[in-house]
Amino acid sequence: MASMRDTTVVVTGAGGGIGAALARSFAERGARVAVNDLDAARAGEVAESIGGVAVPGDASAVVPTALEALGGAVDVFCANAGIAPHGGPEAAEDLWEAAWDVNVMAHVRAARELLPQWLERGRGRFVSTVSAAGLLTMFGSAPYSVSKHAALAFAEWLSVTYRHRGIDVHAICPQGVRTDMLRSAGATGQAVLAPDAIEPEQVADALHTAIGEGRFLVLPHPEVARYAAARAAEPDRWLGGMNHVQQKLEQGATP
Repeated sequence: MASMRDTTVVVTGAGGGIGAALARSFAERGARVAVNDLDAARAGEVAESIGGVAVPGDASAVVPTALEALGGAVDVFCANAGIAPHGGPEAAEDLWEAAWDVNVMAHVRAARELLPQWLERGRGRFVSTVSAAGLLTMFGSAPYSVSKHAALAFAEWLSVTYRHRGIDVHAICPQGVRTDMLRSAGATGQAVLAPDAIEPEQVADALHTAIGEGRFLVLPHPEVARYAAARAAEPDRWLGGMNHVQQKLEQGATP
């Protein structure tokens, strides 16, 4: 287990699930962790359990509070908070806006706040919890799929633009993870993701392995690499196969 002693970390959406697992994993490695969540009570519970500090509130505006709580410096920012509204184009406008705000713009705003300090110091680490939906797609939720593609694109842009200036970027892209989000994913999400779902702690372990190896993509489900390669190499065949799964889901069959 690589030490992160004297490292300061912010994790958004850390009141449970992947976020809480990430917060614990950094704390176990010696980091001081600021735990963010909209639910102040949950943020406080996780922070207390790991000897960290709670910074509850909107993930889009957490950086100033976290900087103050951590003594003026953030070494690692984990943009983990996310939402997955159901539906397609017919989904309400406010659901699309919320998905874009939480899944994409919260990342942009955090980077905007942190990059000047990181570039001046010549180091910083940005971790984006993207989901395999950002590399592939997600049945039943266009807002989630579209915004997660954008989150991946933003993480890629950060890496391309600032890698040579000491900024490390990682995109975590799991499939199903046993969290509240999976439990609220409805019949479609359960049918597609639940059979191969993993524990949040496995996602955190995969991130630290990727950090140690200097890898951008974090794939707790290794098969996602194969799916992404097939999508890129033969897009029409991949789309046809995915549509076949969609038809099975509409018929109530197991994919």
